[in-house]
Amino acid sequence: MKTVQRFKAHPWHGISPGDRFPELVTCFIEIVQTDTVKYEVDKRSGYLSIDRPQKFSNIIPALYGFIPQTYCEASVAEVTNAALGRDDIEGDHDPLDICVLTEKDITHGDIIVKARPIGGFRLLDRGKADDKIIAVLENDAIYSTYSDISQIPTKVVERLVHYFTTYKNLPTDSKPRTQLTEIYSREAALDVILRSREDYRRNFQPVDE
Repeated sequence: MKTVQRFKAHPWHGISPGDRFPELVTCFIEIVQTDTVKYEVDKRSGYLSIDRPQKFSNIIPALYGFIPQTYCEASVAEVTNAALGRDDIEGDHDPLDICVLTEKDITHGDIIVKARPIGGFRLLDRGKADDKIIAVLENDAIYSTYSDISQIPTKVVERLVHYFTTYKNLPTDSKPRTQLTEIYSREAALDVILRSREDYRRNFQPVDE
């Protein structure tokens, strides 16, 4: 008799980050390019929920989600503080965000994909470390040929930068809510991913261990 899984795994805690982590990572995708609502996994239940309708014309230019069994706390904040010569920055206490580039039209989120990290954005969101890993979909006909963010067309990177430095802003804001401090390489991105895994293990018990 075959054993079957009777319950849906929690996207953050119940899905393995992958056997080839961190070079190839499993990603849970919450938002796709056509979404006009910001979806986010409810941390308690694991179901996809509406975080907020997008009030303005900001459209995510890539698949967007997180790497399961990661967490941004002391280890992730440590490298941000070192990069900026500070000691007061904290992690944002969320799983590590990831953007996955693909030439395919993916029509909905709440899916799992495999992706290769090629770089990242060092972002501050109201003073907290909020890194965004940039990755390419495994075996994508176009983007899988890139191995580092420096190879990505400039306009694609600019589009991502514009989104993440404006998507939370309101007309009444006197200054941006998010700040990009650095675009870093694949090697640096892998370090951030490993640090986020350390932070997760420090706070939670991975199910695969």
